[in-house]
Amino acid sequence: MSFMAVGKDDHAHAYDESVNFINEVTSKCDEIQGKVLAEILSQNAETEYLKRHGMVHGGVDRETFKTRVPIVTYKDIKPDIMRIYNGDYTPILCAQPFSELWISTGTSDAQEKLLPATDQEKVRRDNLSTTIMPFIKRRIEGPEANKGKGFSLLITREETVTPNGLLLCTGLTSVFKNPRFYRDNPYPNNYNTSPMEAIYCTDHFQSVYTQLLCGFYQRHDVSHAKAVFGSSIIWAVHFLKQHYLDICHDIESGSLSTKITDPSLRVCMIKTFMQHPDPMLANVIRAACMGENWEGIFRKIWPNIKYVETIVTGSMAQYIPMLNYYSGGLPLVCVKYSASECDLGFNLNPMCDPYNVSYTIMPNMAYYEFIPLELLSDYGSSELPPRTVDMANVEVGKEYELVVTNYCGLYRYKVGDVLSPTGFYNSTPQFKFMRRKNVLLSMDLAKTTEIELQTAIDKVSSLLHPFNTQIIDYTSCAEMKTTPGHYVIYLELMTTTSAGLNGLLTPEILEQCCSAMEGYLGVYYRWCRGDGSIGPLEIRVVKNGTFEKVRDYAISELGSSFIQFKIPRCVKSVHMLDVLNFGVVSTHFSPSVPRTD
Repeated sequence: MSFMAVGKDDHAHAYDESVNFINEVTSKCDEIQGKVLAEILSQNAETEYLKRHGMVHGGVDRETFKTRVPIVTYKDIKPDIMRIYNGDYTPILCAQPFSELWISTGTSDAQEKLLPATDQEKVRRDNLSTTIMPFIKRRIEGPEANKGKGFSLLITREETVTPNGLLLCTGLTSVFKNPRFYRDNPYPNNYNTSPMEAIYCTDHFQSVYTQLLCGFYQRHDVSHAKAVFGSSIIWAVHFLKQHYLDICHDIESGSLSTKITDPSLRVCMIKTFMQHPDPMLANVIRAACMGENWEGIFRKIWPNIKYVETIVTGSMAQYIPMLNYYSGGLPLVCVKYSASECDLGFNLNPMCDPYNVSYTIMPNMAYYEFIPLELLSDYGSSELPPRTVDMANVEVGKEYELVVTNYCGLYRYKVGDVLSPTGFYNSTPQFKFMRRKNVLLSMDLAKTTEIELQTAIDKVSSLLHPFNTQIIDYTSCAEMKTTPGHYVIYLELMTTTSAGLNGLLTPEILEQCCSAMEGYLGVYYRWCRGDGSIGPLEIRVVKNGTFEKVRDYAISELGSSFIQFKIPRCVKSVHMLDVLNFGVVSTHFSPSVPRTD
């Protein structure tokens, strides 16, 4: 399936070509999926991995593939990837030479995986986005698409190399360092407010500080704010709360903070912006940021902003209320569903309610299988190999675990995402991202999934709303030091009134929140609470800034990426728990046993 080339000055033509491409690939879902699998297996027929599983040249039909090649996790293929890491140049997984190993941070324990990438795959991803985006932009911005700039929080991570010189980086760093990214989006331009020097600066403080500064200098040009995850935008606002006086001083004096020490970034900022003092702009930013009321801060700073583009699906949905608060109710737009394993799909209705986002998976990017999830198989009780359904045959309303075979040597690889089909775009299914598959909390017979925990958190949010209190962030752990053990939920809260948390939330209200949560953690949990094998749920309220310290620990000590790091919804790291427990300001327990009916 060919891609189109988008001309910079012909947006109408680009939109028409984008529509034609989307309709073509989504109308032939099963046919294209068969061709993709045949192409992958044909290209990689001589690889060690496929030969190991009896895939001799010519055995490229779907059923042979499914019969002979096992469904795997990262643990299964890690030995092969470590051979590549250590310099084995033989075609182990892929006939194409690998140009990079992409670092994918685990969402549950912040542990990293290394996934191989080829130059061919990078071009495929780039071309797909270039082809689809004119359609998405028109859906978001209408005929005025491509006018105005984005305040885009884009942050790279320092690159390293393997012992044999293979580049190690995150997928996003690879995108931002791609010469095409720079060539197609030279600065200054109508794409985003951040210069490449700020994006390439791997010191997170200097990068965020200067990107905010650039966004303020171009405040009238900003049409949207953008970050990969909703949590990154929330953290940028918290960063601004801490440093807006310093930023205003820089603007007012026309001099750049001495904390900005990166040579190329400092030269760029001084040359581009820091030429003359601008006390009027400093007064605008200072007036917007002073005081406790930060509702609608985006509109106050950027008067022409129209939407916020970020991921708020799955566990990120918990940030929607805070984003609505800070943005003043701007549309929250989720555009793309992507993973280190492959680019998956797009939200072809980007202006929909963020709670109802469905992604159309593009059938030309990889070969996809779906494992139907039943209760027993979801918890791993079945020892039989899971059966899979091809993409064109999924059923609306059911839940499936995603399995990917890509062009970079991953075969029948379990991504770990649970999706639910919501409908079809032509013959291609559209999916709602439900959760990561792994069970978050487990104790005795109780096994609590991410979606159950998120539902319980949503209930707490609704209980706190009348008290003008919102959840900034949350996580959990299974506390085994007590007898019996019990679940612990860490909450960082924010009030929007001058009374403060102590003046609003009584211990009784937070105990009510504990009881409400227990009603949403599953029938096995309630049974175990009833027979006393699990103790009362505990909420630990932490002081503001605690989750930022968790993030800082993950970045500085574990090497996680600032822009890609997601707060784990269940913490197992002793050091992370130490950070959380150090910030605890109050503890509250469920006062009663939940009903089991």
